[in-house]
Amino acid sequence: MRYIVFDLETQNLFQEVGSNDATALDISVATVYDSVEDKYTTVTIDEIEKLWPIIEKADALVGYNSDHFDIPLLNKYYPGDLTQIKSIDILADIKKSLGRRLRLDSVAQATIGAKKSADGLQAVRWWREGNIKDIKKYCEQDVKVTKEVFEYAMKHGHVKFKDGHRKKEIPLDTAHWEEKDDDVAMTHSLLF
Repeated sequence: MRYIVFDLETQNLFQEVGSNDATALDISVATVYDSVEDKYTTVTIDEIEKLWPIIEKADALVGYNSDHFDIPLLNKYYPGDLTQIKSIDILADIKKSLGRRLRLDSVAQATIGAKKSADGLQAVRWWREGNIKDIKKYCEQDVKVTKEVFEYAMKHGHVKFKDGHRKKEIPLDTAHWEEKDDDVAMTHSLLF
């Protein structure tokens, strides 16, 4: 299975746009990881179309809160329909198993011993300061962390989180992650 792990950073915040709808925001930077090429690609909004050929090769898009945030927001820019690509939203599976949402940082620290290097608010500040280098670095780090959590879950069937001082396992049914979605009617942006 060829999977693309991805993450987006934004130019603005929900409270600034007066909505909780991800499509009301604007992308600043995006990073994708292609599992077949074993390669990270990070672009600014001005180069976003460079991601379409990579994304269109995916059997699945992998993210963290991607069904409610990243896919709708990225779909705003994409000339086709990204909802036609199979989605693996790690947070959705955690919520299904645990009954509540957890921050990626909490899961990553307990599962793989990795931390996020910043947060979305800091990324918006960097955008406004013109500090594109740090946003790109942060976005790519988020994708690396998400990729490692995803691969851990695929191998072990669970992720971990800290509950007070104790680590607890969250069992995840990852069987559906590897199933190929043959009913996909992908609308590609490229001419074939």
